[in-house]
Amino acid sequence: MDCKTKTRIKEFERIVKTGQDLSKTGIICDESLKNILDALSDAEKIIDFKSDKVKCITTEALRVAKNSTKVLAKIKSQFGLDFEIIDGEEEARYTINGVKNSLQKQGLRDDNFALFDLGGGSTELSYIKNDNIKTKSFPFGILNVSQRYKSDLKNGIKEELKPLLAFSKNQSKSNFLVATAGTPTTVCAFLQGMDYNSYDHEKVNGKVLHVEDFKKAYDLIVSMSVDEQERFCGTNRSELIKTGILIVVDLMQGIGYEECIVIDDGLREGVALSLCK
Repeated sequence: MDCKTKTRIKEFERIVKTGQDLSKTGIICDESLKNILDALSDAEKIIDFKSDKVKCITTEALRVAKNSTKVLAKIKSQFGLDFEIIDGEEEARYTINGVKNSLQKQGLRDDNFALFDLGGGSTELSYIKNDNIKTKSFPFGILNVSQRYKSDLKNGIKEELKPLLAFSKNQSKSNFLVATAGTPTTVCAFLQGMDYNSYDHEKVNGKVLHVEDFKKAYDLIVSMSVDEQERFCGTNRSELIKTGILIVVDLMQGIGYEECIVIDDGLREGVALSLCK
């Protein structure tokens, strides 16, 4: 990130499914570890880990995995990177900073909004009013929900959302809702005709999506062939995106918002901004 302009200079992203089968086994599996190491190897071709100022963080999957120490030691031995496992509240605060920066660039108010960040292993819901932040992390996300409730996904989602909705009921209504992370950004791009390879975050940041837009995207994606789903959602992501859409719809309606502003910037940008400071 360029700290003067607060804009991205280089980026790399890959879905590695860190939490694959984690809810069953309690560990990061060999396949996931290989995916992580392969991704870091490719990322190193773009970002200079040795010369650039780098901060490495990891979230829910490593928070709960019994072999997290072993996994992080393997990464350090191969790349010299020290990954820090952060808790849910810290994750939410980094994300809020990234979102606030993007809202300011879009000319939108950032003094009174609600924010949800739907990840693979956890979901954070935050209410921001000036400098007063109320946030809570919930141990469910697209990947672990998909694996826990294969046969009864819709009822499983409703069950997982209960603690989040209880937390929301105790908060005052915000001026608007912001959605970040892979599902809302993918849906936003998809509805604009972008496939996974032509994704442009600048065309996503600040767009408003209605609950009905998510339902429309779900119906369209479900009706596609497997190859088409992969083209628009990304390799091995279509099932996760469909699960994510179902969660987003129930979440938005449950906390009382029909629309959300989609922001691509989030956790990564928040971490980079913290280094800039």
